[in-house]
Amino acid sequence: MKKIRIGTRASRLALWQANHIADALRQAHPGVETELVTMTTKGDRVLDVPLYKVGGKALFVKEIEEGLAAGSFDLAVHSMKDVPGLIADAFEIACVPEREDPRDALISREGQGFDALPQGAVVGTSSPRRAAQLLHRRPDLQTKVLRGNVETRIRKMREGEYDAILLANAGLLRLELAEQITEVIEPEVLLPAVGQGALAIEIRAGDTATAELVQVLHDRDTGDRVAAERGFLATLEGGCQVPIAGYAVLEGDDVVLEALIADPEGSPVIRGTERGPRSEARDIGVRLANRLLSQGGREILDKCLAIERQ
Repeated sequence: MKKIRIGTRASRLALWQANHIADALRQAHPGVETELVTMTTKGDRVLDVPLYKVGGKALFVKEIEEGLAAGSFDLAVHSMKDVPGLIADAFEIACVPEREDPRDALISREGQGFDALPQGAVVGTSSPRRAAQLLHRRPDLQTKVLRGNVETRIRKMREGEYDAILLANAGLLRLELAEQITEVIEPEVLLPAVGQGALAIEIRAGDTATAELVQVLHDRDTGDRVAAERGFLATLEGGCQVPIAGYAVLEGDDVVLEALIADPEGSPVIRGTERGPRSEARDIGVRLANRLLSQGGREILDKCLAIERQ
C-alpha cells in the first residue's frame, strides 16, 4: 500500500491519536503516505444532554464505521473505551497499540485532592461509571453532567460551574495538560473504564493488506489486558446504560482482571476479581461478568433497563 487513509473524529484529542498512529505507520513503513479524514459524529454535536440518553459512547464510533464501510478511508482510530464490546461482523479490531495511563484524574478549582474536597462539592463528569463510584465513596458530593472536549471541560470548571472535574488521565497526558492535574486517582478508588488509555485500530473485515500494514503497531501486553476487559463488557452489553468498570493487569503469564457493576446512585457496587492464563484473556472477562451478574449485578441491569423504558 502506497497510501493509507485514516478516519478520525475532529476533536483535538482524536486528531492527536490519529496523528500518533500516522506517524508510527510512516516510521514503520518508509515510503507509505498517510492522510487523515475527519468526521464530526453525533456524539460530538449533541452536547446539551447526558451522553447515555442519546445512545452512549457508541455514538462516537457508529458514524466513523459508516465511513469505513463506505470506503472513505482504510482504517479508523478510536479511543478503545468508546468501542462497544460487540462490533458488527463487517469490521474488526486489527491491532491495539501500547496503552497510555488508564487511570482517572481529578482537577479541582482550589487544588484539593479527592479526599479533601469539601462536603457538598460539585464534581463534573460525563461518565455514569465515574459518578456511581464517586457517590459510593463520597455520598456527600454532588455530581453534575459535564460534556464537551477536554479544554471546554477544564474552562467550565475554572469559571466556577464545578468545584472539580474527573477526566481520563490518558487524554490529559496526550494533550500535554498534565500541569492541570490535581490528583491521579488509583484504581482502588475509581476503577477505570474498559479499555481506557488504549487505542483501537479498526478496519473492514477481511482487509488483509491493511491488517498486515498495522500489525507492527500491536502491543501484545496491552492487547491481552484489553481482551479480558472487553470480554467482561461484551457479556454485559444489551442496551442498558449501567455503570460498569474493568481493569486488567499482567502478573507473570497471568491476566488479573478487576471489574464492577454499580447502581447509578452509588450503592450497591458488585465488585470482583478473576485470574487466568493470558491465552484465556477474553474468557477471564466472560467468567467474571457472569459471576458478578449472579451476585447481584443482574438486578442492577434490570433496574437500569426499567428506568430506560419509563
